[in-house]
Amino acid sequence: MEIFLQLVFSGIALGMIYAVIAFGYQLTFATSGTLNFGQGEALMLGALVGLSLVGNIHGGPFLNYWLMIPIVIMFGALQGVVVEWIGVRPAIKIKSEFGWIMSTIALAIIFRNVAENIWGKDDLTFPTPLTATPFEVFGASVQPMQIVVVLGALGMMLAVELFNRKSIYGKAVVATSNDRDAAGLMGINTSMVITFSYALSSATAAFAGVLVAPLTLTGATMGAALGLKAFAVAIIGGLTSGMGAIVGGLILGIAETVTGFYVSTGYKEVPGLVLLLLVLAVKPAGLFGKTAIKKV
Repeated sequence: MEIFLQLVFSGIALGMIYAVIAFGYQLTFATSGTLNFGQGEALMLGALVGLSLVGNIHGGPFLNYWLMIPIVIMFGALQGVVVEWIGVRPAIKIKSEFGWIMSTIALAIIFRNVAENIWGKDDLTFPTPLTATPFEVFGASVQPMQIVVVLGALGMMLAVELFNRKSIYGKAVVATSNDRDAAGLMGINTSMVITFSYALSSATAAFAGVLVAPLTLTGATMGAALGLKAFAVAIIGGLTSGMGAIVGGLILGIAETVTGFYVSTGYKEVPGLVLLLLVLAVKPAGLFGKTAIKKV
């Protein structure tokens, strides 16, 4: 039982990282109907920039971990703006159905190559801001950083939801997500809203990067698998549901850790992908998603 609880706690921490990235997919899909397939690279760049600020590379460390986080979030937002301007906006202007897909994938590859040339291809160790000594919960060992991951991920998503519900700028985002054409007729600059959603999406991914980095190795290739699995989480939970991102992330994270221990690490991705196929077959909108009805 202690081993099982240990796996569950590890799966929850991993699942919340998936949830934050999936939440970023939802932000851009809601406002523009597009997705940034470079979300994983936004996470990777956030982790590496954070490492440059707190680690012993490139003349660092310059800041402690907690002061580094706002800088990384701002860097992630800037990176999201670049992706929207270069990769997404031209495709939206010409009403290209799939141009933004290839553009965001191309930018992801470019970002990965740039990271390899700046930080190298080897995996690096990210210093943990907390003690590495675990504490016991019902007989299972939990690292303090795992608690920070869960609380940080929930805090980030809650902050975005409160922003959307309580601020006038957030209401502009909600209006654009409900009906972009009607929002434009009401005087809302929908192009700026879409840019903002991409900035916020990449900022959340960069934040997830510095959360997960102390628990794993940091490198130029760390974001590819995380971004792909988070996309699966977004589909499982539903691209229109924040709760779906959390539930989907927890399901996939726990399924991976449990399968990796009891079956084989080579099969740990299988349960989540099987669930993805089942959800697509039975409920294509996702477990918590709503099917859009279009009048013709």
